[in-house]
Amino acid sequence: MADYRNWRPEDIWLKIRSGEIDYPTAGMCGGYAQANLAILPRSYAEDFKEFAKKNPQPCPVLEIIEGDPMIHDMGEGANVVTDIPKYFVYKDGVKVDEVTDATPYWTEDSVAFLIGCSFSFEEALLQAGIDVRHISMGCNVPMYKTNIECEKAGVFEGPVVCSMRPMTPENAKIAAEITGRYPNVHGAPIHMGDPAEIGIADVNKPDYGDAVEIREGEIPVFWACGVTPQAAVERVKPPLVITHAPGHMFITNVKNTELNDYLEAKKQK
Repeated sequence: MADYRNWRPEDIWLKIRSGEIDYPTAGMCGGYAQANLAILPRSYAEDFKEFAKKNPQPCPVLEIIEGDPMIHDMGEGANVVTDIPKYFVYKDGVKVDEVTDATPYWTEDSVAFLIGCSFSFEEALLQAGIDVRHISMGCNVPMYKTNIECEKAGVFEGPVVCSMRPMTPENAKIAAEITGRYPNVHGAPIHMGDPAEIGIADVNKPDYGDAVEIREGEIPVFWACGVTPQAAVERVKPPLVITHAPGHMFITNVKNTELNDYLEAKKQK
C-alpha cells in the first residue's frame, strides 16, 4: 500500500475518484482534517441537524451540502459522492449496497452532512510519541456500539458509537489532554478502561472496523465516533441513506490546526 502521508488532499481526491484508492484513509494527508458522511432525504434533514446539535461529541457537523453534491467549505472542487473511497447505502435501515461511487443514489432531494472524524487528531497523538495501533498495524480502527444513548431529536435516536485506541494509562492521560483541544473532531475520550461499563461485551469483536492488539499494561481508550449516525439510521430506518464506509473518510483541505478556529468563526457569521 502506497504511503500517502505527505500528499495533498486534492491529489488524493483524484486517486479516489479514479478508483485507485478504495481502502481506509487513516494516516493519509498528514495535517488535514478528515470527515464522516451522512446523506439523507430532505424530509429528514432538519431532524438530523437537530440530532447533531444535541449530540455534538459524536456528530460535530463540519459542512451541510444540498442542491448538488459539490463540497465547498471543506474542500472546494471535491464531490461528496465520488471522493470518498467507499460508501454504504441503506434502504429502510438495512444496508443494501457498498459502492465506490454513490452518484446514482444522489437526487435533488439529497442533503449531505460532513461530520468531524477522530482520524483528524491522530497526527497530534503520533507527534506526541503515542502509538496509534490501527495505523501501526495497517488496518481499520475498531468501532463499537455502546450502551450510551444519544439525546433524541425528532425521529433520530440511537446508541453512541465509539472508536478505540489502546495505550498505557500514562499515554491515555496525555491523549485525553491532546484530543480535548479538538472539540470539532470528537474531543477528549468518553471512556477509558473496562469496555463492559459502556456495554461492549468483547473488545476483540468490534461492530465496525478491525480488532487491534491490546498489549500487556495497556487499556482501551474510547472516543465518540462519527459512525454514530449509521447506528441511528439502522434504528430509525429512513427510506434512503448514504454514508461513508467506516474508516473510509473524506479528506478535507482544511488543516487540523485551523479547523476549530475556522468553524468557530463560521458559527459567528
